[in-house]
Amino acid sequence: MRSSGRDDATTCPLRPQADSVKTARDVTRTTLRQWGLPELGDDVSLVVSELVTNAVRYASYSVRHFDEHPITLMLLRLAPHVLLAVSDPSDEAPKPKEPDFVSENGRGLYIVETYSKCWGWDALDEGGKAVWALFRAER
Repeated sequence: MRSSGRDDATTCPLRPQADSVKTARDVTRTTLRQWGLPELGDDVSLVVSELVTNAVRYASYSVRHFDEHPITLMLLRLAPHVLLAVSDPSDEAPKPKEPDFVSENGRGLYIVETYSKCWGWDALDEGGKAVWALFRAER
């Protein structure tokens, strides 16, 4: 975990492997506690799990060979909001699917949409994309 030199931003490079999901959740919860926003912990951690899971899945299929940390988690406090973003090397746009509540997958973006105030994605200049979600602190 790295602070950007500001107390309202955190970035965390992640490897394209399954245990990065737990790392991202832990960084998210710790950061929110440090910001005095533990009440956002459950919702933001759930969304970060979905976004990092997708990033790990798609980073492994990417033809780009970034360094050993092709996925980055970023949290930014913009009172009264928290912005969560996960970047990965894939250029494939996230596509919401009709949620299938019996299947093991396909619910990720539905969960992101349900638990965040809004979400979206942006292509990165160097290739890849960042998928983001915005949360509002209730204070």
